[in-house]
Amino acid sequence: MATWSAPGKVFLFGEHAVVFGKPGIAMAIKPRVYVTVRKSRTPARVNSPYIEECFSETGVTGSVYIHSQLPSSSGLGSSAAVTVATLSAINDEFRLNLGRLDIASLAYKIERKVQKGRASPTDTFVSAYGGLVLIKDGKRRRLPPENFNIVIGNTMVSHKTSELVEMVGEFRMSNPLVVDPILDAIEAVTTRSMHNFQNLKLLGRYMDVNNALLEALGVGHPSLSKLVSASRAAGAYGAKMTGAGGGGCMIALCPKRSKSKVAGAIEAADGKAIITTIDTDGARKEDDNARTDYTKTGR
Repeated sequence: MATWSAPGKVFLFGEHAVVFGKPGIAMAIKPRVYVTVRKSRTPARVNSPYIEECFSETGVTGSVYIHSQLPSSSGLGSSAAVTVATLSAINDEFRLNLGRLDIASLAYKIERKVQKGRASPTDTFVSAYGGLVLIKDGKRRRLPPENFNIVIGNTMVSHKTSELVEMVGEFRMSNPLVVDPILDAIEAVTTRSMHNFQNLKLLGRYMDVNNALLEALGVGHPSLSKLVSASRAAGAYGAKMTGAGGGGCMIALCPKRSKSKVAGAIEAADGKAIITTIDTDGARKEDDNARTDYTKTGR
């Protein structure tokens, strides 16, 4: 029996613009998905296509137990975390000798298959490696970690990432003179943020600007605006949607003393708050007996 976990992620800057070759910055967060895999001669039925593909790609059979701290379909990388944690546990239990990069690459292959080509390699890379990650020129590298105090606000409004990405693409194709300057401005904000990680007030201002630019691309949502405004009014340095938009989640960069107040403001504005910070571990091995609240899904 082997138990592994992997973190979720948020986009600090640059989502949507990365689709067009612009830089982006993603960060692994503390909430995790925990997966236990146990060898079994007889494969059981699985209700998750991601887990099914993990076993199919590795050619092994076993039982699977899952506990997730991440809400699904919220833009926090829950499917990537499930896939990375499952592959890591399979790798350990069956001694496949896969490295971290092997697991990140295989997890991306699985996500791409399940999502019919719409997956991003960023989610699985961040989940496998943890930390702060720069996406630039189609490559991903870890940046020195920063201990940002983040409050996530979940609107509980579902969205489809592929549809929002396609919508922005169509908008750009029909209005390049309008959209290209917006993408350039997002690139500028992302680039400047990397030089101001220690200036949290300015970093928060950059988040506000990035959010306005994303709204200009048409991926905003009233529920996101409500949570963003509530966070700012409660003392956040800045706040923005994270991920595809159109619902899902937003993030607020906060002074340490204001985290609880911002979380309370998000809850009062009909959102669900998660107080968190950076995760630097990525995929990691857990004590097999450390958790008892797993849901068995089998394989």
